[in-house]
Amino acid sequence: MSAVASSSTILPISDFPAGVDVHWETQRRVVWSEQGHTREEHELVYEISWIKELGLWRSFLRSHHKANN
Repeated sequence: MSAVASSSTILPISDFPAGVDVHWETQRRVVWSEQGHTREEHELVYEISWIKELGLWRSFLRSHHKANN
């Protein structure tokens, strides 16, 4: 098990363009497999979108699977 510390500050953004499209980011990470007791490469796909009402970017995990090499 690992812990991750995170901190963020909301900064005011003036005149941010309206209608920003949602986009996705793919990351490959090495993770520990409890079943196999080995390190495996996994592909994580995050959806990134602008929340106009809050004035910030939002990201959440859309997909997580073992990477094909």
